[in-house]
Amino acid sequence: MSTTPLTASLFDLAARGQLPLHQHMDHATIAWVSDNRPDLPPTPTPPLRPHSKELLAHSGLSTRWWADPRLYTSLHGVRHAMRTAALAAVLAEANGLDDADTATVILAAAIHDCQRRHDKDDRGHGARAAVWLAANADAVWGHFGLTAAPRRIVQAATAVRLHDIPYEAFTGADKSDHARAQRITDVVKAADALDRYRLPKLKWWPDAQYVREPAFDQLRGLAFDLVLVSERAYLGGASGTAAVRYALAEKGLL
Repeated sequence: MSTTPLTASLFDLAARGQLPLHQHMDHATIAWVSDNRPDLPPTPTPPLRPHSKELLAHSGLSTRWWADPRLYTSLHGVRHAMRTAALAAVLAEANGLDDADTATVILAAAIHDCQRRHDKDDRGHGARAAVWLAANADAVWGHFGLTAAPRRIVQAATAVRLHDIPYEAFTGADKSDHARAQRITDVVKAADALDRYRLPKLKWWPDAQYVREPAFDQLRGLAFDLVLVSERAYLGGASGTAAVRYALAEKGLL
């Protein structure tokens, strides 16, 4: 089993090319994140519709839905999932998505990494999560107080499957699937990319060239603050779900 050594920070391990398979935030790394805050303009907190806030209140999913329970508290665990769901909700507002599409992007964002096997370049984890979502659709939609509909299952599963595939690497089949769920997929991919401020190397941080979202740069300040506040709260002793809910409440997103 590979775990982060207690004496080494993630950003130090990343600099040495020695990141372990399972990566957990530490005090030195979140201090490094804070010290490297980009020159970002303040982001006015966009108002969310009540339905979105209600869905976000349920975005802290159960440990049993993760393929490997060790990842539940890791860099790709529940905190990342909840922040991505919140950013998807904000992007849905920016793009004028209706209630049904907004619910679909929140749900897809909340589960997009749940079938990861580790925190490194786990190729195919999106496809595995899409299959898992389709097989567990009634349970997932029910968790959010929703009823699973075939069209919504296909849209969410498509976004989840494509979230870890760069646009330039899309095959013909990927392009066809994307065309049938374009707005959902683009929002989920952008929300996932916005939460990259948690990663321990500057070159891995959010970059608009890899997404197709006009509002991306406008939300980078919000994304940075959500990482900083929630990771500090988690390291201070809050549970993963409580830490993110604290950050979301501070920004008026709950």
